[in-house]
Amino acid sequence: MTFIHKKRILTAVLLLVWLLVSFGPSFFARDLTVMVGGWPLYFWMAAQGSILLFICIVVIYAWLMNHWEAQEAAAGRPVPKA
Repeated sequence: MTFIHKKRILTAVLLLVWLLVSFGPSFFARDLTVMVGGWPLYFWMAAQGSILLFICIVVIYAWLMNHWEAQEAAAGRPVPKA
C-alpha cells in the first residue's frame, strides 16, 4: 500500500469517526434526562466530547503521518506533498 493510499484511508476513517461522535450523542442521547449544571447530559456529551475527540483525531493524524513519512524517508522514497 502506498503512502497516498494510507493517507486517504486514514483521513476517511478519522472523518467518519468524527462525524459519528459529533452527531451521535446529540441525536441519540436525548432520552438521557440527567441534568448536569442545569443542562441535559446529552448537551455536555455533544459539546465537550466532540471537541475532545477532535483534538485526539488531530494528534493521531499528526503522529501517524510523521511515522509514515519517516518510514518513507528511511526507505529512500520521496514523500509526496499531495
